[in-house]
Amino acid sequence: MMTVSDWAIRQTSRRMTTTMNDEQTTVTELRTLMADFVAARDWHRFHDPKNLAASIAIEAAELMEHFQWLRSDELSTVRENTDAMQAIGEEVADVLAYLLSFANAMQIDLSAALAAKMKKNERKYPADACRGTFRPRGT
Repeated sequence: MMTVSDWAIRQTSRRMTTTMNDEQTTVTELRTLMADFVAARDWHRFHDPKNLAASIAIEAAELMEHFQWLRSDELSTVRENTDAMQAIGEEVADVLAYLLSFANAMQIDLSAALAAKMKKNERKYPADACRGTFRPRGT
């Protein structure tokens, strides 16, 4: 008889062995991947919103380390460095993993939240007033 944990491990393994990419993977699939991963390890007790929010910040800081002390004109060299891009991709994945787990824990619909925030940003930063500048002209 297969336990829920065994099923979650099998499902996570199956998802992780198939090719995933941005064009073919839904947000729901990513959320499920993380939920299965957490469930298979019985980590729900550690994945409360406070710990997950802290983990997002910690992983974002680790991402920032890759760019610390670089000048803007040096950034293209990072993109050309395979090892650096691999490490940066892993940090981005860590941030995303914790963000997905946070959304799962808080039951936040990421697509709806982003759409609502972008509508708010459209009003706050109208394209005709902000094009080419970081704040609306005249403010």
